[in-house]
Amino acid sequence: MDTMWQDIVQWLHSMGLHLNQRAATEVGAAVSEGASAVASHLDMPSLLALAAALGWASGFRLYAVVFIVGGLGALGWMDLPSGLHMLQHPAMLIASGLMLLVEFFADKIPGVDSLWDMAHSVVRIPAGAALAAAVFGADNATMAAVAALMGGTLAVSSQAAKTTTRAAINTSPEPFSNMAASLLEDGLVVAAVWLATQHPVVFGVLLVLVVILMAVVTWMLFKFLRAVIGRLRRWLTGASSSSVSV
Repeated sequence: MDTMWQDIVQWLHSMGLHLNQRAATEVGAAVSEGASAVASHLDMPSLLALAAALGWASGFRLYAVVFIVGGLGALGWMDLPSGLHMLQHPAMLIASGLMLLVEFFADKIPGVDSLWDMAHSVVRIPAGAALAAAVFGADNATMAAVAALMGGTLAVSSQAAKTTTRAAINTSPEPFSNMAASLLEDGLVVAAVWLATQHPVVFGVLLVLVVILMAVVTWMLFKFLRAVIGRLRRWLTGASSSSVSV
């Protein structure tokens, strides 16, 4: 880094722009310190935690993930890996922000939320895999492939838990539990991104526990939903037989 800075200073001299030795030294030290801070912030545990957070949270709120991470990068509050720089482009921020606004309200209406989830099941999982892979970029193809598999798998787990939970909640006529579940998911996305970037090891431990819990809940709710569907079919069959006999 020091050698590169000296080359830049020499180039400025050739252009007629002269820096005194003290200013050049101070600026060079600041550049080196900043580069070291970025490198230490984006070490392997941090990159893996960020990739896992993007994949897992995409199963809940894909557009929120894209908008939040892109916004943090655009504001300079987070040093994004080069593969994620596209998220902070103004066009991407506008598009993800508009979709986030639509999803925020659609996800809180009983019935509409389940339709929204089914329509986006084909989007969230590959998008989660792509975002996780983008954390490592094309320069590290092996880790990008590993991250894609991890991100896609985590997106499947969160998408399945979300879909089955919402379907179970929608069997109740009151809308408040649905809205509470939606707000909880909003908070989980924000918490996952923050924890992954600030405390990657803690996030990794909690993620393992949460994924196990979600798998258990999904299995239990799937059995519950299957029982509800069975009772509904029997009721419809009985109602149809009664009408025919009359």
